[in-house]
Amino acid sequence: MTGIKDVAERAGLSVATVSRALSGKGHVSPSSRERARAAAAELGFVLSYHASSLASGRTHNVGLVVPSVHRWFYSAVVEGVSAALLQAGYDLTLYNIGGEQEQRHRVFSDFLLRKRVDAVIAVSVELTEEEIRKLLAVHRPIVGIGGPLPGASTIRIDDSGIAESATKHLLGLGHTRIAHMTGDELYEQDFQLPGSRRSGYEKAMKEAGLPIHPAWVVSADFTIEGAYASARQMLASAPERPTAVFAASDEMAIGTILAARDFGLRVPEELSVIGIDGHDLGGVFGLTTIDQDVKGQGALAVRKVIAAIDNSLTLETEDTQHPTTFVVRSSTSVPPSPRSSR
Repeated sequence: MTGIKDVAERAGLSVATVSRALSGKGHVSPSSRERARAAAAELGFVLSYHASSLASGRTHNVGLVVPSVHRWFYSAVVEGVSAALLQAGYDLTLYNIGGEQEQRHRVFSDFLLRKRVDAVIAVSVELTEEEIRKLLAVHRPIVGIGGPLPGASTIRIDDSGIAESATKHLLGLGHTRIAHMTGDELYEQDFQLPGSRRSGYEKAMKEAGLPIHPAWVVSADFTIEGAYASARQMLASAPERPTAVFAASDEMAIGTILAARDFGLRVPEELSVIGIDGHDLGGVFGLTTIDQDVKGQGALAVRKVIAAIDNSLTLETEDTQHPTTFVVRSSTSVPPSPRSSR
């Protein structure tokens, strides 16, 4: 039976170099990596991660915990994480807790504590100090995406700050009647995302000395369909229509654009719309947005946990603010003249 020593002899390399080359762990020159892979292919050799796990105590597997796999944000994070792990030679175990407390309890009190994963990436899940303590006690490095976690390394964006920037973009164009599409109370459970983005909107409006009419602040479920229904209701019932809408996500911004079309409102001539995310459909709808580089956040989380695994380190408590990019497209412009707006 062909072993790694046979591959090393065929490639003219040491066993350690071949192991690093085939596993993707540690530094190996491109030429040595190619020689090792070519020799392994010729001999039909596949590195046994099970055997290496027994020797090293590692599984070469990272657990990714998400509240859902159906929403764009979470699926984009999964894509970014999985691509980075594949590049690094790691497997991925996905835990979709679905918002169920019982499932969450089982994942953090049982599954992640077993010898199944080397590290954990938690997305938009506000872990308790006890959950973090248990993971660190069994040497599972943790990286959170979405908000600060006590005692763990985290990656997030400045939700309030970018919401303020999005609103100021509309103010800078001359809009004074600016509505806000926020998230339902359900989404306040972890990291209070809707509240953070709403606070940025309110701060910008307050600094501009502008009123916020209750009829102009509506909520939806961060989906196109949900925002479409809420935007239709707002546009139909508001005593005075806004000339611009800041939506807390790109999908809700797209739903608002579709609702505006139902009322014969031209975007952006009669209604400007801006979102936050960097959604794949943003370009199709000409949506002005703030791109939060979701896949990049996932890839950064992978780099952090692998660095900790490779160096047998406990990740330092570090709150990393991920950069965002303002993308101006055709969905925002100066407001309509008073004569053309209601």
